[in-house]
Amino acid sequence: MKSLKKRRRIQVIVAAAVALVIAVALIGYGFRDGINLYRSPAQVAEATPEPDEYFQLGGLVKEGSIVNRDGVSFDFVITDGAAEIPVSYVGRDPRPDLFTEGQGTIAKGYYRDGRFEARDLLAKHDETYMPKEVMDTLKESGVYQDPNS
Repeated sequence: MKSLKKRRRIQVIVAAAVALVIAVALIGYGFRDGINLYRSPAQVAEATPEPDEYFQLGGLVKEGSIVNRDGVSFDFVITDGAAEIPVSYVGRDPRPDLFTEGQGTIAKGYYRDGRFEARDLLAKHDETYMPKEVMDTLKESGVYQDPNS
């Protein structure tokens, strides 16, 4: 009787350990694409990411840099005051209505051959909003101007 209880207890512990390992593996697999880091143009210029690394690039759209291409594609430059990164929007959605020069934006995509290929764009939703990460980066470089002052 004792050996049966002992064997059953060991089986339960082994099954729980296997379930825990599977759960951790599934969580890790789920986060594989879910965690994408934000970078400023100065950080990208300083440490060039791998061509297959998906990340977010944020800053201000440089004045006079938006150039329309075929369909919904267009080019522009993102700057943080310290560095500038040329961006090609290659997504499927049209340009956001509030995406304008001199405004904060975050582009999601890949940095390849000296150019950022944006798949998605996040633009401000009113005239005073700017993503917190972009605002912090611009404050650090001394470019940020408070719209309320």
